[in-house]
Amino acid sequence: SAVGRGPEVPFSSEAYRISAASRGKELRLTLAPLGPAATQDLVFRFGMSGSFRLCPAAQLPRHAHLRFLTCESPPRALCFVDARRFGSWRLGDAWQLGRGPCILSEYQAFRENVLKNLDDKAFDKPICEALLNQKFFNGIGNYLRAEILYRLKIPPFEKARTVLEALKDQEQARRKKNPSLTLSKKLKLMRENLDLLELCHTVPMEVITAEKKLFDPDHSDNYAAFKNWLQCYLVPGMSSLRDRNGRTIWFQGEPGPMAPKGQTSRKKRTQLKADPEALTPKVTTRTSKRRPRAAGKPPKPAEEEEEVADGPRKGRARGRRKATAAPALSEPEAPVKAKRSRRTSVRRVRGEAGCS
Repeated sequence: SAVGRGPEVPFSSEAYRISAASRGKELRLTLAPLGPAATQDLVFRFGMSGSFRLCPAAQLPRHAHLRFLTCESPPRALCFVDARRFGSWRLGDAWQLGRGPCILSEYQAFRENVLKNLDDKAFDKPICEALLNQKFFNGIGNYLRAEILYRLKIPPFEKARTVLEALKDQEQARRKKNPSLTLSKKLKLMRENLDLLELCHTVPMEVITAEKKLFDPDHSDNYAAFKNWLQCYLVPGMSSLRDRNGRTIWFQGEPGPMAPKGQTSRKKRTQLKADPEALTPKVTTRTSKRRPRAAGKPPKPAEEEEEVADGPRKGRARGRRKATAAPALSEPEAPVKAKRSRRTSVRRVRGEAGCS
């Protein structure tokens, strides 16, 4: 499309077959002509909103940035649709460098890659941030990390190395204790005692086995099924904080020792707002002059308060709390009169200037 950010695809064929393979967060399409022509490979990253959709060529969806047309009558188009344009594609069959083994198709290699590299500086960070590092957790995204940590009751801001070194010790002890276990017994033990790395495999598999109906944006019932599957991410009653990369992590309970300072979770902010006795603004001459105007405005809805709590604008949030507490003060009269007198004098000066 004219607004697509990806490269032109130098491919044309009367008849060709499209096949696909995935690895972590990437998808490789292979366009194989059914005649004497060269094969073309493309590797896609989906960003937050990228997807493929098959539809009539005369009814292309908005943001269909790449289209593969059929030669039937009427023709259809397989479209790469990406409303936010965070997704991308590139020519060639190579997976992106720096991505680790896939959590789904290369589970054992993925597990070994994590446990043998625990001295890497990536594991100095909180576990919620480490889980988004595609060098080690290729395929884990924002909603998956929340669901995985929630099921294991791991605080999101616990140090990653602390969490994962315990797994390494457990694995070594398990091997020493049961060196002669058969594969079937090992698998049974794994299912009964899942650890964080195993959940990195099994939780995404739950979504895949539920098939595409969970994610079809054209059917609200299907999206509702996905929302019902979620246990933590965007679930009412859960707490949330922004990590150091600006991504929101949802959790229950304490955030952990490496939680960012100066943030208040959305859940906690709602509780604070419901308790008017907790709001004890300090009175100064400057703020008292502003209070009468602020007190006359209707309070902003809870959703807006929560958004401010999730971002860096803490000063403005405090200002609103002082403003809502203003009616309880006993001496607002003098500043109001002073302000009115100043306004009157300004109007008179402006009127005189206009007459001259």
